[in-house]
Amino acid sequence: MSETTAAAPILSVNNIEVIYNHVILVLKGVSLTVPEGGVVALLGANGAGKTTTLKAISNLLGAERGDVTKGSIVFKGEQVQALSPNDLVKRGCIQVMEGRHCFGHLTIEENLLTGAYTRRDGSAAVRADLEKVYAYFPRLKERRTSQAGYTSGGEQQMCAIGRALMSRPSMILLDEPSMGLAPQLVEEIFEIVRELNQKEGVSFLLAEQNTNVALRYATYGYILEAGRIVLDGEASALRNNEDVREFYLGVGGEGRKSFRNVKHYKRRKRWLA
Repeated sequence: MSETTAAAPILSVNNIEVIYNHVILVLKGVSLTVPEGGVVALLGANGAGKTTTLKAISNLLGAERGDVTKGSIVFKGEQVQALSPNDLVKRGCIQVMEGRHCFGHLTIEENLLTGAYTRRDGSAAVRADLEKVYAYFPRLKERRTSQAGYTSGGEQQMCAIGRALMSRPSMILLDEPSMGLAPQLVEEIFEIVRELNQKEGVSFLLAEQNTNVALRYATYGYILEAGRIVLDGEASALRNNEDVREFYLGVGGEGRKSFRNVKHYKRRKRWLA
């Protein structure tokens, strides 16, 4: 039995459909599960629907005139589609947005402290967690008084993840953490993700185009194409899958095709249920 099905799920996305502006169908029957304490990768090319899936979970679609029109999203056993993003953060689920969103005019430390705005456990606990973030991200401690807008892309990505940690999450939705970063920095970010998962017990759902890196750090993966899940499985199995190696890892293929043109591809039917 796979780890995803063996462990109790912290997150279950069940056959959701997302429509923008009441007419544009973006997600079509997407279902996925993240086990408690798991690291799951959501993979696919640009425009496949990865960011929309994360925003559907974190309830950020409303700002873009998007709606979950079918299906359900269950976090810690509770349906959460009707919650505000703020309420979801209080329950332990937070999204780190694509593009390293920081408050450029604030210092690194001020950015980190904004992540604790939902907490009511006192300043001593907040300061203790701030020092914990600095332990995971020593570079942020060195730059704590620098304006975030004048730090490097890698430092801003670390700041965005650190700010999310300040909310004491049990789950982080991490959107394209490797985007625009040098390979060495990408490895550093993913090593910290692994550490946070193993030492702090934080579950992760990673949306990534960098399939090679994501499948080395995740335990399970889902591949999206055109708003549908077309393949899923243990990360090790996906790494060794001939079609994934050809189309997403760049091994042994003659140009990238679609899974729809592959004889081994079996389209899943869950969105018709």
